[in-house]
Amino acid sequence: MTTKDVITQKLTGAFAPESLKVVDESHQHEGHSGHRPGGETHFRVYIVSEAFRGKTRLARHRLINEALSTELSDRVHALAIHASAPGENGA
Repeated sequence: MTTKDVITQKLTGAFAPESLKVVDESHQHEGHSGHRPGGETHFRVYIVSEAFRGKTRLARHRLINEALSTELSDRVHALAIHASAPGENGA
């Protein structure tokens, strides 16, 4: 299973998102800190979930970081997060 698949599976299980897109941007970071041969080090997540309603941006990021703590401590060097509740700007 790829790191992208693991991230997708964990976020789906944790947040039952209305929409979720996980983008592997590792190829954009070749030669930079944290990049490894084969990639799977830099990701961008777009997630819309009712679980984020009423939560601050920081609280949303903390929830996602907690759900992906194993990956962030091992495989993933960078994670850009775009998290919103349904109907919010950008959702």
